[in-house]
Amino acid sequence: MRMMINGLEVDVDYSKQEREEVLNPLLKQISSIRQEKGERIIVYLAAPPGTGKTTLSQFLELAYKELDSPYSFQSISIDGFHHKAAYLEKTAVTIEGQRTYLKNIKGSPESFDLHSLKKHLLGLKEESVSEWPIYDRKLHDVSNEHIQVDAEIVLIEGNWLLLNEDGWRDLKVTADLTLFIEAEEDMLKPRLINRKIMGGLNREAATVFYESSDRKNVIRVLEHHSEPDVKLKMMSDGSLKWG
Repeated sequence: MRMMINGLEVDVDYSKQEREEVLNPLLKQISSIRQEKGERIIVYLAAPPGTGKTTLSQFLELAYKELDSPYSFQSISIDGFHHKAAYLEKTAVTIEGQRTYLKNIKGSPESFDLHSLKKHLLGLKEESVSEWPIYDRKLHDVSNEHIQVDAEIVLIEGNWLLLNEDGWRDLKVTADLTLFIEAEEDMLKPRLINRKIMGGLNREAATVFYESSDRKNVIRVLEHHSEPDVKLKMMSDGSLKWG
């Protein structure tokens, strides 16, 4: 199956075994929680960069439609809560004793508008229809447009949704179910470098970006996340199993 993921057309191929043993049971568990609660539920999918969480979240939305379930399902991302590029350009922070502009660490927790994210998560709890900001991959900036979120099951994906650090750990109370994908850092490195090459960088530049940015985010997600309700594990071939 060909899908557009983060502005790139990619082949998405979950095996029959993955679908039958992992993804379908997961979707049925999510649907059961919605049935028991009797109102909208929010599911978090957190994982380090390179694990395919965006692909998984969008595939789950498609796969859910094939199940015999009475509830609507919508997959969304927290990428629209990045600060605007102009803000990243002019704002500096101190991390590990070093002063740097946010544009140099875009994608880190510090580059997100956490206050706005919390406000919108509360809106999902209180409003039947919510406006959700989105990220424009062509402009490499937050879009001025929004999408409407009105589903009974809302799956939100993002690296930092289970980050166990000040401010971010407060997000967990909003979720009815939390998912996390475990992976080895050495398995993610080639995936992330190849992703940057697909985006237009040469291998040298892609490797430099990995060492200066992606690797730090991978380690931070893996070492500083709270315990999820459900843990999946990415294997060396990229397949998913129960963690």
